[in-house]
Amino acid sequence: MKLIKQILFILIVLLISYFSINNFFAFGFFPIHDNTQVQRVYEMGKSLSSGMFPVRWVEDLGYGYGYPIFNFYAPLAYYFGAFFYLLGFNALLATKIMMVVGILISGISMYLLGQDLFGDIGGVVSAIFYIYAPYHAVDIFVRGDVGEFWAYAFIPLVFYSLLKVFKEKKWNYTILGALSYASIILSHNLTAFMLTPFLILFIIVFYFFRHDRKDIYHFLLIIILGLGLSSFYVIPAIFEAKYTSVLSQVGAGADFRNHFVCLSQFWNSPWGFGGSAPGCTDGLSFRLGKLHILASLSAVVLFFAGFFIEKLKTKVDLTKYKTILCFAFFSIIGVILSIFLMIDLSRPLWEAVPFMGYLQYPWRFLIFTSFFTSLLAGFLIWYIGRILLKIKKEKIALVIAAGILFLLIYTNAKLFVPQRILNSKSQDFTTRDNLVFQTSKTSDEYMPKSFDKPIAKNMIPKTRISNQTVEVLHEESSTGEVHSFIKVDRETNVKINVAFFPAWSGFLDNKKIPLLEGKSGMIAKVSKGEHALDLFFIQTPVEKMGDSITLAFLFILFIGIIFSIKERKNERKN
Repeated sequence: MKLIKQILFILIVLLISYFSINNFFAFGFFPIHDNTQVQRVYEMGKSLSSGMFPVRWVEDLGYGYGYPIFNFYAPLAYYFGAFFYLLGFNALLATKIMMVVGILISGISMYLLGQDLFGDIGGVVSAIFYIYAPYHAVDIFVRGDVGEFWAYAFIPLVFYSLLKVFKEKKWNYTILGALSYASIILSHNLTAFMLTPFLILFIIVFYFFRHDRKDIYHFLLIIILGLGLSSFYVIPAIFEAKYTSVLSQVGAGADFRNHFVCLSQFWNSPWGFGGSAPGCTDGLSFRLGKLHILASLSAVVLFFAGFFIEKLKTKVDLTKYKTILCFAFFSIIGVILSIFLMIDLSRPLWEAVPFMGYLQYPWRFLIFTSFFTSLLAGFLIWYIGRILLKIKKEKIALVIAAGILFLLIYTNAKLFVPQRILNSKSQDFTTRDNLVFQTSKTSDEYMPKSFDKPIAKNMIPKTRISNQTVEVLHEESSTGEVHSFIKVDRETNVKINVAFFPAWSGFLDNKKIPLLEGKSGMIAKVSKGEHALDLFFIQTPVEKMGDSITLAFLFILFIGIIFSIKERKNERKN
């Protein structure tokens, strides 16, 4: 019965979420900052269909030379989108499904957390506030940052798992927490980096109230398991970035010093589809949401007023709500900390802490203000119903919640609208010209550092072997493989139009040969005569190590699942 009730409320959350996703049902697509989503889904599907797993390399991007985008760019959302592409959906529809599911997961996961803390009504309120947070709309319809809003979707599940572990010490919640943390890493590694200090803060706050060392043990286990499960991506991303120019994205126009938020912008900043700029006037909005702010301030007032309720002897025993109040206190600290990290006052901290520069934009912490203010909105409804009105059925709280949600949707649903919808078809995104030039110009940071990038479409080679002194008798290629049969009149350096990366291995007449990095591709030394020249993308030792660690942790996870099943059976017997 409890499960049926939970499913019913999840369906209510999904129904109310309609206004956040209805524009995806329109024909065509809309312009976004990162207008490469359809192409990435297509390339991920193409790599998977070629037998590459995990996918690290794509064939068409990088000006047709290919590059290892999914070795560095978090791949989870694109695996999901590519699954539907391989099922037969076109690339555009698969991308829309990927984006819609990422939006809806955020509501489901926040409901689970909010419901566990504040009951069904409070859970629905937190979920809808989370879905309709203004920054969520910015990520979806302005920036088009799929990885970031997929990570946004899993944040509540991590805290839900930690909370359940604290309450029940069950392995199934430890496993859920590890999977959720790994999902955030595999969705958007920068969000995972930002999340970790809040996880540490969470464990400190709860340990202060509970003084239970087992809490720390389970917390560490969730983090370690999550990192282990995502090692196939994390380890190569760290140790092989030196082969690309991705680190060049840190600083320059993305220098964090130019992107702090002014306090006034949190209350009201004009809605726009432009970019971030120095100062208090930006092309996109950094508003928190007026209802989010007002609900949070009301929750803060009631939270601290609650300590006086006991003194006034109102017969309200707050001690039985210790966990809820503890989480509310953590949320208040979380809001203050995330706002602080977005304003210029925190500049010394940004300059002092290593790796903060990789975050590029301090306003990324709007992810966490959205999270914590949504929780405080649920806390407000719970507090009104259970403490101030002293009612268990929450009838009055239900009416108040309905009124607040109506206002929220009325004011914020209009943000979940694209600038315009273009009459685009799937094939418009996946033509060769679009992939090898237009899309490649947009995102070429995964090319080798010294690569000479083509400045015109006609400079892009149409074959993998293009030397004038080489006669190509036969050539065929796919993602991760190049096969050719060539004839040379004298010993020469053959130019191969594939971007250099250490995972590529060359074979001349089935004998391994060295591949040298050129200015625009790779070079193989070939002797006079006819030869079979083959290239294979073979995972590097670093990549194989990451795969092995993930497999080891998957085995540990499997053991944990068996253990949790036995744990449940023993509970039923007892």
